[in-house]
Amino acid sequence: MSEELIITEEFIISKILLIRGQKVMLDSELAILYGVETKQLKRQVRRNIERFPDDFMFELTEIESEILRSQIGTSSWGGTRYVPMVFTEQGVAMLSSVLNSATAIRVNIQIIRVFTKIRQEISENLNMKLEIEEIKTKLSNQSKNIELVFTYLDELMDKQENKIERTKIGYKK
Repeated sequence: MSEELIITEEFIISKILLIRGQKVMLDSELAILYGVETKQLKRQVRRNIERFPDDFMFELTEIESEILRSQIGTSSWGGTRYVPMVFTEQGVAMLSSVLNSATAIRVNIQIIRVFTKIRQEISENLNMKLEIEEIKTKLSNQSKNIELVFTYLDELMDKQENKIERTKIGYKK
């Protein structure tokens, strides 16, 4: 009986980085998840490079690689001589077609589900922010309306106080 590796959602989320404004995963992290060597993963990508346009996969610049190395630490991501490849959600999906193993397919499905969940949470968060802004606008308008009502009431009170009192005509008691 083969023992299946259970990969948690939190673990996958911890491996997603934000680089160049995109959510990506490092080649070395994906290789570990897929149970292959990083050089094998890179080799398969290079053999099928037409499947990986720039919005699916890109190589980090030397500067980005240095920044990443200083933030993550050399030992946790391998510290290779080569700059890492990073894969967007679409690139991760494409990897399953070039790494055709049962593990790669199973892990790939998990990763895609996590990316989808993150996108949904961001969308829900954006919707909530828009609703809050709408409520703030309504409250601001209501405050202005209430101030206007009080201004009118103050004017009415001033008019009442400034009325000239007339002398009453009639019988005195």
